[in-house]
Amino acid sequence: MPIPESELVLNKDGSIYHLHLQPEQVADDIIVVGDPERVPKVSRFFDKIIYKVQKREFITHTGTYKGRMLSVISSGIGTDNVEILMTELDALANIDLKKRELKDNHKSLNIIRIGTSGSLQTHIPLGSHLASAYGVGLDTLMCFYDLPQDQLENSVGTRLQEKLSLPFRPYCVKSSENLLKKFASQMFHGVTATCCGFYAPQGRKIKANLKIPHLVKTLHEFNVSEKQDFQITNFEMETAGYYAMGQILGHEMLSLNAILANRITNEFHHNPEKSVNELIEKVLEMITQ
Repeated sequence: MPIPESELVLNKDGSIYHLHLQPEQVADDIIVVGDPERVPKVSRFFDKIIYKVQKREFITHTGTYKGRMLSVISSGIGTDNVEILMTELDALANIDLKKRELKDNHKSLNIIRIGTSGSLQTHIPLGSHLASAYGVGLDTLMCFYDLPQDQLENSVGTRLQEKLSLPFRPYCVKSSENLLKKFASQMFHGVTATCCGFYAPQGRKIKANLKIPHLVKTLHEFNVSEKQDFQITNFEMETAGYYAMGQILGHEMLSLNAILANRITNEFHHNPEKSVNELIEKVLEMITQ
């Protein structure tokens, strides 16, 4: 059955609604970033840029890097934007947009997130790079999807819900093992908590009182009995959403983080752009290997 127009929304030119992309305008290998201004900081290393497309906070540059087709796309902030981005990328790869039907053969995309994050452990220094072996969602996106969870992932969600007295159960998802091996051999590996905001949801008190004042301490000390080395290392606002949507839609996904803050020592990196640019160059160096 064709997918109804109200469910799969297209623009008048036939492009997918939010990304404004046609299937030929996106590569199978994709770098995703949060900040739209970070897109040209990646694409400046391309041999050439073939497509530049922008709609709202979603900016896409597709071109070649050392002869290989590559796209870099900005998501904006938060797992709500991640859900839109991942769903529409999957549609571009796996749905015939003219017929509004699933293609016979599924295409799996390789998606690397280059982002920034705050450390929850003193042994992870400012300026370091961390690969998320797991993402833990402290947001409600997966309340609306049927996400398979194994015993460890269920235990993480249940224990965190109890520790933080949350009205919903957090979710936990593993990264792509293939991409983790390829891109993260010289990085810290960790467990990244994904929060639904930057201030109170990450334990920052500016003026308003916090409902969970022990949030940072709880995440810093968190562990699960099934896996004693399962330590939450850092937090940000997108990783778990990417991992969950990647698993549901059948795509390889890895999140890499430049550590710009340490919430235990209360430090912030004095040259954040340097750490982010080093991570960009590191990813591009490995992507063609």
